[in-house]
Amino acid sequence: VQLQASGGGLVRAGGSLRLSCAASGITFRTYVMGWFRQTPGKEREFVATISWSGGTIYYADSVKGRFTISRDNAENTVYLQMNSLKPEDTAVYYCAAGSEIAVVGGSYPYWGQGTLVTVSS
Repeated sequence: VQLQASGGGLVRAGGSLRLSCAASGITFRTYVMGWFRQTPGKEREFVATISWSGGTIYYADSVKGRFTISRDNAENTVYLQMNSLKPEDTAVYYCAAGSEIAVVGGSYPYWGQGTLVTVSS
């Protein structure tokens, strides 16, 4: 199983980035996909999750209204569109795959390598 996250970078506050996570080695369309983030010295934090069909989506309160999770099952890819970025969004962002909707990282057995997002003030 391989989850390859990309799209991170340096952006100014108020800007936007779109993260992608390409999956291989799993039947992507049957998996729940999630995004989490982590900064040094802090616990890993839930960001968003999307069901296999895209019909169920949850966001962390801290990103609701600014971030949008979506998926393309034909391309085996999940996306995280991040708008109105704030310095506190700075983190390494990880995608994850699991069998059920969850906001807890332990529910996802498969993880990508992470992509760094830095938001300058």
